[in-house]
Amino acid sequence: MSDLSTAAAVKGTVKLGPTGLVIDGREEALLCASLFYFRLPREVWEARLAQVRATGYHAIDVYLPWNFHETAPGVWDFEGRRDVGAFLDLAHEAGLAVVARPGPYICSEWDGGALPAWLGLEAGTGLRQAEPRFLGHVRAWFDRAMPILAERQWGRGGSVVAVQLENELDFFDTRDRHAYMSALRDMAVGHGVEVPLIACAGQGDLVGATGGVEGVCPAFNFYPDDRSAFIEPEVRRYAGLAADRGLPLLVTETNRRHATLRRLLVSGATLLAPYLQASGFDLGYTPSVGNWGDPGGFMTHDYDFGGYLSPVGEARAETAEARVLTAFTRTLGPALARASAVEADDVAEATVPTAASTSKLVLDGGGTVTGVPNLGDEAGTAVVKGRDGLRDLRIALPPSSCLLLVRDLPLERFGLPGTLRLASADLVGAGPAGLEFAARGPSTVALEGAGGVAVAELDAPEPGAPARRVVESRGDRWEVVVRHPEDVHGPDGPVAPGAVTGEPEALTRAVRLDLETRSGETEAHGLPPASEAVGVLRGRTHYEASVAGAEELLVEGAGDIVDVALDGRAAAVFARFGATVRVPVAGAERFEAVVETWGHANFDDPRLPGLAIGSLRGLGRVWSVAGCEDVTALWTVDGGEQWAGDPAPLRTLGGWSSTRIGRPATYRRSLPVDGTGHHALHLDGLERPCEVAVDGDVRVVGPDDPWVHLAPGEGREVAVTAPHWPGSGGAATLLRLEAVRDWRVEPQPDTALIGLAGRECRGEEVELPLELDAGEEVWLDVPVPPGGRSLRFEGGRVRVSAFAHGELLGRVWLEDANRPRFTGGDPGRLWLPGAWNAGGVRLLVRGTIGDGRPRLERVTAAPAPE
Repeated sequence: MSDLSTAAAVKGTVKLGPTGLVIDGREEALLCASLFYFRLPREVWEARLAQVRATGYHAIDVYLPWNFHETAPGVWDFEGRRDVGAFLDLAHEAGLAVVARPGPYICSEWDGGALPAWLGLEAGTGLRQAEPRFLGHVRAWFDRAMPILAERQWGRGGSVVAVQLENELDFFDTRDRHAYMSALRDMAVGHGVEVPLIACAGQGDLVGATGGVEGVCPAFNFYPDDRSAFIEPEVRRYAGLAADRGLPLLVTETNRRHATLRRLLVSGATLLAPYLQASGFDLGYTPSVGNWGDPGGFMTHDYDFGGYLSPVGEARAETAEARVLTAFTRTLGPALARASAVEADDVAEATVPTAASTSKLVLDGGGTVTGVPNLGDEAGTAVVKGRDGLRDLRIALPPSSCLLLVRDLPLERFGLPGTLRLASADLVGAGPAGLEFAARGPSTVALEGAGGVAVAELDAPEPGAPARRVVESRGDRWEVVVRHPEDVHGPDGPVAPGAVTGEPEALTRAVRLDLETRSGETEAHGLPPASEAVGVLRGRTHYEASVAGAEELLVEGAGDIVDVALDGRAAAVFARFGATVRVPVAGAERFEAVVETWGHANFDDPRLPGLAIGSLRGLGRVWSVAGCEDVTALWTVDGGEQWAGDPAPLRTLGGWSSTRIGRPATYRRSLPVDGTGHHALHLDGLERPCEVAVDGDVRVVGPDDPWVHLAPGEGREVAVTAPHWPGSGGAATLLRLEAVRDWRVEPQPDTALIGLAGRECRGEEVELPLELDAGEEVWLDVPVPPGGRSLRFEGGRVRVSAFAHGELLGRVWLEDANRPRFTGGDPGRLWLPGAWNAGGVRLLVRGTIGDGRPRLERVTAAPAPE
C-alpha cells in the first residue's frame, strides 16, 4: 500500500482504472473493513482502527448516517461521538484509506436506513426520488457532510479515496434513477469531491445502482452462500461486465469469511470490502426494524455478523486469516491487481465438495494464482495437473478453505533465482532471504532452478513451530519456511494477543429507585397522532382514551411495541410491524397504550405497513368495531379463459374448483357498506398474496396482514384475484368501524427517557431475582465491577433498557411469546464500555403480560476490552 503519511497524502492522487483504485500510481488489490464510528464510543475509535490496521487491511469503509447528525429538523450535531471529522483524522493517522458512504440512504440495519423519521410526515415528499422536496433535504445534509469529506480527501491531507453515493438503489423503486443519481453526483462535485464516486448494486444491476450516470462507477455487493459451488462464475461474469466498460470489479460488501474472499479475489475483484469485519453496538435508540424476520424482525443493539472483531473488540479466529490474505496481496503487489481472471483448468479431481468452475488469475509478469476451495467440513485432497516437467501432484485441502495455488511465478522480482512452479501453501513473503508461506496443514512447494524441478513436501506447522526446508537445484538454493497462520505478522510486525481474561460475575445487588417512569403531562388530540408528529423520533408515546361501551377495537398501523392496558391492568402486548390487530375491550372504560419505537424500517418491504421505508410509528388508527357481517358467500367467479362464458358462477370466496392450477381467478361482489362510514374487510385464511381491487383501485394483500381498509364510499365493488389453488379459500368478514376519539397523549422522546435515567434518586436495596406485575415498570441501579463489561440479562416476560454515561446502552426483551424475531447479533447482551463505567448501570425494567409472572432472573457482567 502507498505511504499514508501526511506528507504523502498532501501530494497524492487517486484514480480509478481497470485495476481498481490506484493510489499514487500504485496498483494493488485492496482489502477494506467496515468500521463505523457511530456504533462505537469515541474513546475506542483509535484502538479499533489500530486493530484493523494490524490485520493488514488497507482501508475502511465508513457510513455517515444522516439522522445521527440531524437529530431533529434543522438541529445538527457533529460533536463528541458524532464528530466524524475527528474519526476520519484518526483513520488517516492509522494509515488507513477510507471509502466514505454518506448516503443519503445507507441501509446498514440502522434506524430508517439513516433517513430522518420526520420526512414521513411531509405529504408528497418522495424518498429516494428526484423530487424537489426530498432533494432539498438531501442538499442540506450534503452541505454539511460533503465538506468534511472534501477536506479529508487523499491529496488534501486526509485519506478519503472514494465516496459512495446512495446504497443498493437497485433494490428500490426509484422512478428516474438517472435524474436522482445525477443530482447526488452534482452535489458531491459541487462541494469539491474529486476522488472517484461509486454506487453499489445490491443485486447486480449496474444501471439500477448508478442510474447510468457518467462519473459514477458501479460497484457490487455479493452475499452468497459460503458453500455455494457457483460463486466463481457469477463473479467472473460481473468482472467481465465491468471490464467491458474499462472499469474494475469493486466488491463494496460481501461475506466475512476469508475463504470466500479468496474466491472473489481469484475471480477478478480488486477491492474486497467484507461487511462487517469490525462489529459494533447500536447505542441509543438506533436499531432498525427490518426484512430479515417472518417477515419482520427487530435488529439487536449488538450489531454483529461474525466479523473478525466482535462488537466489544475481541479478536476472533478470522484475524489470522486476514493477516495471511493481506500478506499474500502485499507480496504479489501490482502483479495481482493487473491480473486477469479466467476459468481454471489446473485441478484434475478433488475428494471434497469444491467449486463448479474454479477461477485463476493470470498474473502480470508471469505466473498464475488458482483458487481451490474445499466447501466441506472435512479435510481432503485435490490433484493438480502437472506440466512442463512437473508431474501431477496431490495436495492437501484443509476443511472450509480456499487454497491460493501459485504456479510458474518468476522469482527474479524478489531477488531470487528460478521459478516457483507450484505452492499449495499461501505465499506471504518473498525476498533475497527466501520464501515464506502460511498453511494449517501439510504443503507442497515445487521450485525450478538450473537443475530442473525440485519438489519439497513439508509437514503441517504448529503455532510457534514453523516447518523449514532448504530446497536446491544444481546451485540454486531457496530457504523455505511455512508458518502457522497465527504466526503471520501484520504490516507493522508481530501482533500482540488481544484476549480478554476473567470470568463473568453475577450481579445480584440492586437499588429499586423511587423514580417516576414518565412525567404524566399529556396533551389533547382528537385522533391518536403518529409518534413523530408529537416529536418522538425515537423513544415512546403514551396514549389514553375512553372506550366505554365498545366490545372490540381494531388497531391499524401500530408500531413498534404496543403495551395495552384496560382500566389500569395489562391486557396485551404486540409487535406486529403495522399489521391490523383486534383487541377485545368488552366492559372496559379506559384504554391505555404505551408504544415504543424500536426503530424505523431500514429497507422497503411492502408485506407489512411498518416495514415500508418512511413509515411512521405510534398507535396508528384505532377503531371501535360497531358491526360485523359474514361476506364469505355470493361472490361471482371469473376464470378468464378457463370456461365457456356467461353467466358467471356464484361461489364462496376461493370456493371455485378447477384443474387449471396456478391460473388467476377473480371473485367479485358488492359489499354491504353504508357509504358514509369506515369499514374493514378481513380475508381470513389467506395463504398467499392476492390482488384486491376496491372500486378499481388495486391493492396487494398478504397473509401477514389480510385486511383491507375501506374509507367512506369505498367497497361498492370489490374484486379479489389470486392464482387458483384447491383448498385455499377462507372466510371473509366485513367490519363496520367508528373512530375512537378524544385522546390524551404524552410524548416521551429518547431525550426525556435519558434525562430521567440521569436523575439523582433514593431507593431501597433489593436482591435479584426481581418479580414484577404485568405492566409494572421500575427503575433499578445495579452496581457493576470496573472496566469494560458485557452485560447479559436472563429472565422472562420483561423488557430492560440499560443506561450509563448519559446514553442508552441498549434494550433487551427476555423470553416472551409476544416478542418478534431478533436478528443481527446477540439479543441478550449489552456493552458497557470501560470509559463509560462509573460503577453501575441504571435499568428501566417493564413486565409484560403472558404465561407466568414477569421476572428479571439475573444480570452477569463479563470482562470486555477497555
